Amino acid sequence: MHIDQIIKEKIVEAVDSLYGQKIEADSVQLQNTRKDVEGDVTVVVFPFLRFSKKSPEQTAEQLGEYLKEQVDLIDDFSVIKGFLNLLISKNYWLSVLEDAANRPTFGFKAADENSPLVMVEYSSPNTNKPLHLGHIRNNLLGFSIGEIIKANGNKLVKTNIVNDRGIHICKSMYAWKQWGEGKTPENTGIKGDHLVGDFYVLFDKHYKQEISELQEKGLSKEEAEQQAPSIVAAREMLLKWEAKDPEVIELWEMMNQWVYDGFDVTYKELGVDFDKIYYESDTYLVGKEEVLRGLKEGIFYQREDQSVWADLTADGLDEKILLRSDGTSVYMTQDIGTAKLRFNDYTIDKMVYVVGNEQNYHFQVLSVLLDKLGFDWGKGLHHFSYGMVELPHGKMKSREGTVVDADDLMAEMIEVARKTSEELGKLEGYTEAELAETYKTIALGALKYFMLKVDPKKNMLFNPEESIDFNGNTGPFIQYTYARIRSVIRKAESNGIQLNKQLAQAISLSEKEQELIKSISLFPAVIKEAGDAYSPAVIANYIYSLVKEFNQFYHDHSILGEEDEAVRNFRLVLSQTIANVVESGMKLLGINVPERM
Repeated sequence: MHIDQIIKEKIVEAVDSLYGQKIEADSVQLQNTRKDVEGDVTVVVFPFLRFSKKSPEQTAEQLGEYLKEQVDLIDDFSVIKGFLNLLISKNYWLSVLEDAANRPTFGFKAADENSPLVMVEYSSPNTNKPLHLGHIRNNLLGFSIGEIIKANGNKLVKTNIVNDRGIHICKSMYAWKQWGEGKTPENTGIKGDHLVGDFYVLFDKHYKQEISELQEKGLSKEEAEQQAPSIVAAREMLLKWEAKDPEVIELWEMMNQWVYDGFDVTYKELGVDFDKIYYESDTYLVGKEEVLRGLKEGIFYQREDQSVWADLTADGLDEKILLRSDGTSVYMTQDIGTAKLRFNDYTIDKMVYVVGNEQNYHFQVLSVLLDKLGFDWGKGLHHFSYGMVELPHGKMKSREGTVVDADDLMAEMIEVARKTSEELGKLEGYTEAELAETYKTIALGALKYFMLKVDPKKNMLFNPEESIDFNGNTGPFIQYTYARIRSVIRKAESNGIQLNKQLAQAISLSEKEQELIKSISLFPAVIKEAGDAYSPAVIANYIYSLVKEFNQFYHDHSILGEEDEAVRNFRLVLSQTIANVVESGMKLLGINVPERM
């Protein structure tokens, strides 16, 4: 049991014993003792004054005496301005370190057959373009949130919904048919998703030109946008797709497969995966069936033009269209269909949607609709809403070809990692294969950490060069510290020094050593906090703080050069345990740490 929990329970006992009052352990307020005051844990005593009927100082003295007598782990206490500062025994901190050192899964809770099943949806790409910078943030957040959910003792299913139908898909298809000249990924050497994306951009170029020409002939901008030959042809292609026209379906399947093959390469490079992929071409008809069921059961209503609506005004929302007058579905209908398919496939206890904050209202509505349709987890669904990501030179537009492709960004990151490493002379003596792998590890570590250390709710500016700095709050700084610790451990082993995880109790601890053990002891609570808040940033900033403290310790304390064998062993175990926590924490962010750098 963590010292905070022990103290809280003993405070409950003390208040009952001294003042005859029952309180809850959660109502006890504890803080880390200020740096300029001796002690480890500070108890805020002011809430207890109404029970003690004494001054803050007298109350703190009484509680301090009780705790010192009742808890072996408390060596001493002091009272300053009504705050009770407790000094925790060295043996407790050594026991914490021993426990962490001997548990490979320290900080993690294992799932069992009774654990809740949480489904996390992320990525949600369109099949008319490659994954871009915004998708990178989405994928990294989704994957990391899944790992954190799993680390908190839940069963996890990771899913993706692919938007593989609609007018935007037909735009790329029409452009390829008109101007593609039989180009394929095989005969051009262009990655499939990039090739399809090029035709999406080409469509927009022709479409704009047609609009301009029609305006010159006297049409208004709105009329020209509706009557341009390209958009008319794309709409006709969509109608043919919905009618299952064999030629259109064949083209759709061929071009979609190009995109899926491209996506697979990007997902693998990025280090994310899925347990199940759903496709909107499968889900939209299921959604339509659910909406018609809701209409039949009186959950929804139909207007004179035959469109189907949900009246959510009683729920503090507005009226929402679910089927258009021509019977076609909207995005909400598709999400209902996807939900039903997932509910059939898995016994979901909680559903987490990782989708940008521009969709906040959509998910408020979806939650209420799913609840009305009888999905058990409808009301409890969680929309993990996150902010947008931009580059220093501004916003991106995919139809204009100004989007930063995920593949291009990762390649640029690897190049920046190579240049930075060469300038710093970090990777001398490596083979070419080792260099390539390490550059990739550093680059992706930099990219992922920079994306995940920011509060997910905030918009962020991504700067590739800044993210690869080997100093400061960056992935490479953490990776380098991990590699430094592993180097120390390897040197110890090559010198015949074996780590003994049964620590000698007679050694004394410096303030920094005790601070490091305190930081290690927080790891389980940090994982829980990150899970409760759905925030990888909590993990990222904890790891950075731990690594920063370790580097100060490394600067001030000798490890292998320490002559006292028991102290040297303690410092090696401390270092190794910190490395293990760093590696575990970084894995929750989807980041690998290199054994040497």
